[in-house]
Amino acid sequence: MCGRFVLMTVGKDLAERFGLEEVSDLEPRYNIAPTQMVAIIRLDRETLKRRLVLVKWGLVPFWSKDTSIGNRLINARAESAAEKPAFRSAFKSRRCLVPADGYYEWEKRKGGQKQPYLAGNADGSPFAFAGLWEKWQAPEDEVIESCTILTTDANELTQPIHDRMPVILHPKDYDLWLDPEVKAPNLLKPLLRSYPSEEMIVMPVNPKVNKATYDAPDCVEAVSAKEIVKGSLDKPEGLFPSGS
Repeated sequence: MCGRFVLMTVGKDLAERFGLEEVSDLEPRYNIAPTQMVAIIRLDRETLKRRLVLVKWGLVPFWSKDTSIGNRLINARAESAAEKPAFRSAFKSRRCLVPADGYYEWEKRKGGQKQPYLAGNADGSPFAFAGLWEKWQAPEDEVIESCTILTTDANELTQPIHDRMPVILHPKDYDLWLDPEVKAPNLLKPLLRSYPSEEMIVMPVNPKVNKATYDAPDCVEAVSAKEIVKGSLDKPEGLFPSGS
């Protein structure tokens, strides 16, 4: 699953990475949580250019009576999103990229404590989750745009922490994923695979990130393996960079 993530790359660097003409005025985010506003990239139907907009994280289907359902729809399973009532319309024609520098998962420890880990590209570069977006309109004309992040089976690197992971798209697949003219699930589902373990790194980070309202640079601060296992579990095999 994906319940929190990081977007530290902003401005010109974000625009260059994702082919945006406009440089968006974003602040770095170190602990993005559900129900908050998040940046997504979608194709403008008039200009056919990529555009970055802010939407609420937690998809609200257009047919919903109220917005509360969005609290439960922060993720969608890639295997079934094209058929599920909550997601199938968005899967067909409202797909997006959700830019990120990493995402968090938690290891359950003895005593009920949870140790956060940050997963991302091994070279530190930003990437994009496969997302879906939706527009919901209230009877009193209020319009809310929202999104969800697709998930798939975890790869070998991340599986010791959680059996699911967000779908990270390869840059070569961005155009196909964003193209609203492409509607056939059989053309899109092959893109929704586990990201290669060899291209990723996972490291234990500061437990301050456990608090969803805390958002500061030290959220992504690495902690040593020795700190993690002190009086608790052995470190999961394969999750630590060499030398930790």
